[in-house]
Amino acid sequence: MQEGVRLRAGASKGDIREKVWDYLEASGLAEFPRPVHHRIPNFKGAPHAATRLLGLEEFKAANTVKINPDAPQKNARFLTLEARKTLLVPTPRLRSGLFNKIVPPPGAAKETLRICATSQGIKEYSVPVGLDGKARVDLVVVGSVAVSEKGWRIGKGEGYADMEYAMMVSMGAVTEDTPVITIVHDCQVVDIAEELLGDHDLTVDYILTPTRTIKTNCKRPKPRGILWHKVSYEMLGKIPILKSLRYKEKQAGKDVTLQDEQPALANASKSAALNEKAMAGKTRPQASMGSAQTGQQYVESDSLSPRLEGSGMITTVYVGNIPPNLRVSELKCALREFHAAPLRVNWQGAQHRAFLDYKDKATAESAVSSLKGLSLGGNTLRVELAKNQRNKGQVEINSQK
Repeated sequence: MQEGVRLRAGASKGDIREKVWDYLEASGLAEFPRPVHHRIPNFKGAPHAATRLLGLEEFKAANTVKINPDAPQKNARFLTLEARKTLLVPTPRLRSGLFNKIVPPPGAAKETLRICATSQGIKEYSVPVGLDGKARVDLVVVGSVAVSEKGWRIGKGEGYADMEYAMMVSMGAVTEDTPVITIVHDCQVVDIAEELLGDHDLTVDYILTPTRTIKTNCKRPKPRGILWHKVSYEMLGKIPILKSLRYKEKQAGKDVTLQDEQPALANASKSAALNEKAMAGKTRPQASMGSAQTGQQYVESDSLSPRLEGSGMITTVYVGNIPPNLRVSELKCALREFHAAPLRVNWQGAQHRAFLDYKDKATAESAVSSLKGLSLGGNTLRVELAKNQRNKGQVEINSQK
């Protein structure tokens, strides 16, 4: 531990972050972008620290490496590309999926690879990897604000690295044996009290600094998946891929109750869903038959919505990229899960699309937001407001292909 970072007894995570950020700035160790506060801090010697990857057997053996997009890991990204390994970089704040795969031009020279490793290069030379991309990650490199020699890590406080790892577990992309490495300055290696760690906090197996390679031999278990009881509706809204993972895990029978879901509300929703299913079985035999035929076109209306016709308020949402084997019943189940049940479903499975009618534009826009990033049957659905809107709940069905 560097003498310059002095921590008081009982320091919180926030205290530790501030001390490290302050020290990096005051000592002249901070590098662009600055100030380093509220970031994964870049530091003098970061490129050299990253070269220690080359000495690790775990790096040599890895085919696919996931590295965070922050500045201090830029050289680690370059070295991964130079070694002709597959490089996965998380999307910023997980807004549009989980990973981007960096794909350099064929025969790219070293200078081109250096560009691919930059933030601009990540934008220009990447392709998204979807939830069903069957990615397997052999090595994980994360940024840190502070880390202890025991492998206990503190990030910048937003929880994205912890969530990225938990999502990778949920996807089957990593196992408990997948090595996790962090690259930091020596002054960022500090004492961290174990009681500061939660069961969602990611630990590390190796710490690379400009002067040392530290094997932590950490025995504390890494997160074993997404802890849904710590996920809020707000987080679900900010990270669209979480919705798809939640739906997938619920279908597998896992408890996906959110942080702000009260047991009473959960029971009420379950009862309502059961009642709705029972009513559907009694009153809509034709719809059930249509559900079993994936390519059949039919329109199903909600008889409890008298304003559906003739109101002029109806707004239609287009759902595209529907997989050929998906049933309308599966789509409707997903719509209920994401609190986006429409007044009416116009199912056009043979054209791999559907149109959903909502009572007004605000409700339709809310549904689009809720369904963004939803993956069903291996396809990420395309969800947007239908281009041609008509009054009385009608939509030009050929308006979107």
